[in-house]
Amino acid sequence: MEETTINVIKVFAVGIFSFLFAFLITPALTDFLYKHKLWKKKSKEKGIDGKDIEHFRKTHSEREAKVPRIGGLLIWLSVVFLIFFFYLLSAIFDYYWLEKLNFLSRDQTWLPLFTLVSAALVGLTDDLLQIVDKMKTKYIENGLSLRYRLLLVTLIGLVGSWWFYFRLDQSSVYVPFAGEIFFGAFYIPLFIIVMIAVYSGGVIDGIDGLSGGTFALIFTAYTAIALFQGQINLATFCLAIVGSILAFLWFNIPPARFYMGETGVIGLTATLTVVAFLTNAVFVLPIIAILLVVTSASVIIQLLSKKLFNRKVFLAAPLHHHFEAKGWPHYKITMRFWIIGVVAAIFGVVIHFLS
Repeated sequence: MEETTINVIKVFAVGIFSFLFAFLITPALTDFLYKHKLWKKKSKEKGIDGKDIEHFRKTHSEREAKVPRIGGLLIWLSVVFLIFFFYLLSAIFDYYWLEKLNFLSRDQTWLPLFTLVSAALVGLTDDLLQIVDKMKTKYIENGLSLRYRLLLVTLIGLVGSWWFYFRLDQSSVYVPFAGEIFFGAFYIPLFIIVMIAVYSGGVIDGIDGLSGGTFALIFTAYTAIALFQGQINLATFCLAIVGSILAFLWFNIPPARFYMGETGVIGLTATLTVVAFLTNAVFVLPIIAILLVVTSASVIIQLLSKKLFNRKVFLAAPLHHHFEAKGWPHYKITMRFWIIGVVAAIFGVVIHFLS
C-alpha cells in the first residue's frame, strides 16, 4: 500500500475514532452536567452594548436558560485522550498500524495541543464562574469580564508567537498571489492580533448547532490544507477535532442538550490561529472563516453606529440574532450559515493552492 494512501487512512481513521469516542462518552457527560445543574444561574439580560436584549427573551425559550454549559469539554477532552491513547499504544506495542495512528509529534502537534488545552482551561474557568456566580469583582461578574478574557487570550497569543518566532524561527507569512512576506519582529504582534480577531468571532455561539457546524467546516478546510502539504500529524489533529465536534452536533440538533461554552470557544479559536500559522495559510483564514468574520464585524458595526450616530444598523447583534429578530427560525439561519461556510471553506482552500 502506498504511503500516501496510508496517510489518508490514518487521518480519516482518527477522525472516525474521535467521533465514536465523543459519541460514546456524551451520555455520561450529559448526566453529569444535568445532575449538578451546570448552567448559568443568572440568565443573559444585556446585549453587547450593555442594554436590555428584548429580542433574546422573545426568540429564546425559558428552557434554554437551564441548558448546561461547558459542553466544549466533550471536544477537547476527546482529542487529548486520543492523542495520548495512540501515543501510548505505539510506545507499548510494536505494531505498524498502531505506530501510524500516533499523531503526537513535536514539530506539528505539540503547540496546537498545548494551545487547545491551555485556552480551553481559561474558558472552563469562565464557564464555572458563571455557573457558581458567587464571586463578584471588577474582573469577575457573572464570569470573567471581557477585558480579562481578552487579556488571557492575548497572553496565550504572546506565548504562541514567541514559540513561532524564537523556537521555530518563523518571521514571514505566505500571502496569496504575493508569495512570502517578511514581517520580522512584527510577526509577534501579527500573531496576537489574529488570535484576538479569531476569538472575537466566537460570538457566533448563540444558536443551537451554529458554532459547532462553523468550526467543523473551518477545521475540515485546514485538514485538507495540512494533508496536501504533507503535514500528516497536523491534518490528523484537525480531523480529530472535527470528529469530536460532529459528535457534539449530534446531541445538539435543536433543542440543544448542552452548550459549547467558553471552554469550547476559546479553545477552538486559539487552536485555529495556531493551525493557520503552522500551515502558513493565515491569509486565507478570513475567507475560510468568513462566518466568524461577518459575525464579529456585525458586532463592531453595531457598536460603532450606536456610539457615533445613536442608531442601529441591525435589529440585533451578532448577525444571527438580527435574522432571529426578523422572524427567521433557528434552523433556517443555521443551515444557510452552514451553506455559506462550505462555499467559503472550499474557496479559501482553492485560493491557497492556486496562488
